[in-house]
Amino acid sequence: MPSLKNKTVSGVAWSSLERFSVQGIQFVMQIIMARILLPDDYGVIAMLAIFLAVSQTFIDSGFSSALVQKSDRSEVDYATVFYFNIVIGVFFFLGLFFSAPLIAQFYKLAALIPVTQVIALNLVISAFAVVPRAKLTILLDFKTQVKSSLSAVVLSGIIGIWMAYSGYGVWTLVIQSLLNNSLNTLLLWILSKWMPLWTFSIASFKRLFSYGSKMLFSALLDTIFVNIYTIVIGKKFAATELGYYSRADQFAQYPSGNISSVIGRVAFPAMCEIQNDDARLIEVYRKFLKISVFIIFPLMTGLAALSEPFIRYVLTEKWLPLVIYLQLLCASYMWYSVHGLNLTILQAKGRSDLFLRLEIIKKIIALITLIITVPMGITVMCIGSIVSGFICLYINVYYTKQLLNMGFLKQMKDILPTFLLAASMGVLVFMLTKIGLSDFLTLVIGTLSGILYFIGIAALFKMQEWRELYSIMIQYVKKINHLRDQGS
Repeated sequence: MPSLKNKTVSGVAWSSLERFSVQGIQFVMQIIMARILLPDDYGVIAMLAIFLAVSQTFIDSGFSSALVQKSDRSEVDYATVFYFNIVIGVFFFLGLFFSAPLIAQFYKLAALIPVTQVIALNLVISAFAVVPRAKLTILLDFKTQVKSSLSAVVLSGIIGIWMAYSGYGVWTLVIQSLLNNSLNTLLLWILSKWMPLWTFSIASFKRLFSYGSKMLFSALLDTIFVNIYTIVIGKKFAATELGYYSRADQFAQYPSGNISSVIGRVAFPAMCEIQNDDARLIEVYRKFLKISVFIIFPLMTGLAALSEPFIRYVLTEKWLPLVIYLQLLCASYMWYSVHGLNLTILQAKGRSDLFLRLEIIKKIIALITLIITVPMGITVMCIGSIVSGFICLYINVYYTKQLLNMGFLKQMKDILPTFLLAASMGVLVFMLTKIGLSDFLTLVIGTLSGILYFIGIAALFKMQEWRELYSIMIQYVKKINHLRDQGS
């Protein structure tokens, strides 16, 4: 049997490949479409984000996490979750379809009615993918997920670019998302080779829901508050302003969200496997924490420093108003992985009750901050999200300390060297943007200088994070070479 370390390295490698190959291609295609489409088109889709996200949260209902956490899961459990997901998916599709006129009335935008009714089909499609994806995640089989995700994003992206050039406007984004979701779900079924039993167990449902219900309400709170900014901005400001904010938010989430997702998807099943061995759990947790910030911090500070030439070069000057939002959101999202890993500890320990309590406290703080900052404009709202984020991080870590004696000071001590190095790198890169070069040269020189500086200093001072990451990369290269030699 492969060791936990080998399975984790393999899982991180394939999960990374899936996220960054898929997201990288999607990123490029989104840039191409954004150069053609208008901020208003993205604003229209952003107005629907919270309705789709909340519906999707109910579709999963925490059962995906419950399946991963449950050590004695069975095919009956899988079938029960699958049929429940389908029913909920259809229910929320119909709910959105018939409430589309009310949503359009709320935003005072009649064009939202057909857009809402069509894009809501994603809810039914997604319901079919929850269990096959959960099964593959439990097995740390991200290789199969790479194949389905990558194929779907390439095909749907090509069609999306054609539609953008052909003048389909906001429908480009609607159809592209439906195609991507449909193809990905279909390929997951084909490649996972899983078929549900014709059964639904009330007993299984109750066992899974006792854990999953708390995860559901936690995820629901998080989903609402992540998307509440789009509701407030869409209601209070013009669709163009929401388009700027939504694009900035997406760019800021690309590095932080994707890396956090890669690490989290591997960390959760890995930690569940050793959930009763606290000493080993602390050791594994600290490694995940250090490596995640070692990757994310320099990416976020670098993106913030290069945001103006980056936006002007890749999206054109019509998108420049989003620069300040992007810089502030980078400062907020760079801590996303630290939040996520602390929450993973609670999940792995089966403490969904603490998870839910924590989410309620954090969302109250976030709501108070939002109410205070809304009258001051979008920029101040972004600053407020940074402040509330730090307060919530302290509360996150407080609960981790109760379970593993990994308090705030201990975690900050682990993070501090990387934070200082990333901050100094960010200052260096920002100074390079002021020497008067073209946007292209600024991006190239700034990126290369930042990478060389960060890795050079880390290697010079023999930082543990660099040694660990370098070791993982070497193991991954050896694994790939071994598979290639075998003809795999």
